[in-house]
Amino acid sequence: MSNEQKTVTAFCDDVLGTMDGVELAGRIAGGEIRAVEAVDAAIARADRVNPQLSAIVTKGFDRAREAAGAPGALGPGLLCGVPTFVKDNDDVKGLPTLYGSRAVANVPVKESSGFVEQYESTGLITLGKSATPEFGLTGTTEPLANGPTHNPWNTDYTPGGSSGGAAALVASGVVPLAHANDGGGSIRIPAACCGLVGLKPSRGRLVAVHGSEFMPVALVTHGVVSRSVRDTAVFCEAAEQYSRNTALPALGRVEGPGREKLRIGWFTDAPDGSACDPAIAGVVQDTAALCEKLGHSVEAGPNPFQPDILEDFFVYWGALAFAIRNFGKLSLGVRVEKEKLEAFTHGLSRYFRTHLASAPFSIARLRKFGAQYARAFERFDVLLSPVVAHETPELGYLRTDVAFDTALERLAHFIPFTPMENISGAPAIALPMGRSPKGLPVGVQFAAPLGNDRRLLELAFALEEARPWPLCP
Repeated sequence: MSNEQKTVTAFCDDVLGTMDGVELAGRIAGGEIRAVEAVDAAIARADRVNPQLSAIVTKGFDRAREAAGAPGALGPGLLCGVPTFVKDNDDVKGLPTLYGSRAVANVPVKESSGFVEQYESTGLITLGKSATPEFGLTGTTEPLANGPTHNPWNTDYTPGGSSGGAAALVASGVVPLAHANDGGGSIRIPAACCGLVGLKPSRGRLVAVHGSEFMPVALVTHGVVSRSVRDTAVFCEAAEQYSRNTALPALGRVEGPGREKLRIGWFTDAPDGSACDPAIAGVVQDTAALCEKLGHSVEAGPNPFQPDILEDFFVYWGALAFAIRNFGKLSLGVRVEKEKLEAFTHGLSRYFRTHLASAPFSIARLRKFGAQYARAFERFDVLLSPVVAHETPELGYLRTDVAFDTALERLAHFIPFTPMENISGAPAIALPMGRSPKGLPVGVQFAAPLGNDRRLLELAFALEEARPWPLCP
């Protein structure tokens, strides 16, 4: 780690080098590298940088070595032998699921979740569990259970949340890609903060979060954060081979830029009309100009969404905290010790109670939002916007133990662009298209109508080809 720049990097001259997952899997399949060597190299990297990052909650290194060395370990998965981490809010057999909370017992689970089975069917080898804030409820990763996770670009700053541990491990070079999930921006926000690719797939594209079928609005979608577009594209292709939702257009293999010339609408103002930071707006505008140079039709305009939908979103977000606090065993399948919950979780639960009378109307509006979202695409194929409204904040700014009203206001101001796709179920992708004056990555978001994940990946390939993004220094 550089004391001057406070960067943390695991990249070195080992068998992993600077390869992405696709290249690594190809070399393993070709016999140039053994899966055990790749796993051992990733473990060595993790041991070297995790003391500075605090991105790993539970190590499953012995389990990973065993999986990599088992007879017949290299199956047909497109990412066979590639080391990875699973976010600590989903179940991996033999490891505990702690949800970033002191209120959950540290007990290994007996079975992997349906999604983790899909995830590992791609050939990925899980090294352990990555850090998340308590129950993934905020946009930073600073749980009281195991302390703050640090951004490898500058350890004074947050890696974002709630998939902050995953993003820190990928950006620093420990693994090429890692599991993330997104209920209000939790794939895209850390991708933007850490200079990564972060696709929130269409709702139903991947195996759903356990229990989401009982939710009035299924906000959370699984995915990955990666350093290359092709890693995300190949992961989605491989996952589709395990389980395909026939209600959505097939994704198939996406290998590069598409030929379609898109109608792209772009904006930088939040739903309430407030401006984002000039540094963020400048990167969005510059990306719009690049899209136009690539032959797309580009048009600036106002944010097409109204601020009341965000108010409804936070009421529903509070309902999730209320369910966790009071019905943890029913909602999560684990016992939650209320007295050990963080202040922000208690605060969100109280926030829901204060809006209890209006909550049914909020939920009804959220359920109808898909039609409003679709209208935003009557003239456009894709919408371009910021991922977050201001530069990546320093650790402590979004801490969950500050006064609740302050914490909620800061969070709402930071993430006004990402919840729309969670509410509607539509896909969106964060791409690292610039740097802030402080040298931190700045991401932009491209969003599309439900089912149009392929269009976003093709556009992402074109932008990556036109302006490759750097690895963490």
